[in-house]
Amino acid sequence: MLPLTEAFYYILVTLCAEPSHGYGMMQEVDRMSGGRLKLGAGTLYTALSTLQGKGLIEPYPGAEGADARRKLYAITADGRAVLAAEVERLAELLAAGRHALNGRD
Repeated sequence: MLPLTEAFYYILVTLCAEPSHGYGMMQEVDRMSGGRLKLGAGTLYTALSTLQGKGLIEPYPGAEGADARRKLYAITADGRAVLAAEVERLAELLAAGRHALNGRD
């Protein structure tokens, strides 16, 4: 499943903190990326469907009342494992790039 797309990566990172609904994820991704990545509704919901199909996220029981219309999602154990593997992969890439830029053998 690696490498993750940037959208998949940020969605999984967002869901590590707590379950969230689509609009909350869009806001958090915007905040985490410093406004560089803005997920549109179509992109977000396609990504959520794909991540759910791969077993990396799952529906989360939500609040009752007015907020009951918002579908919440949570990261699964498999989702955390894939995210951890991606973080390790990115750390390796970053280390190699820093090594190259610093001119070390």
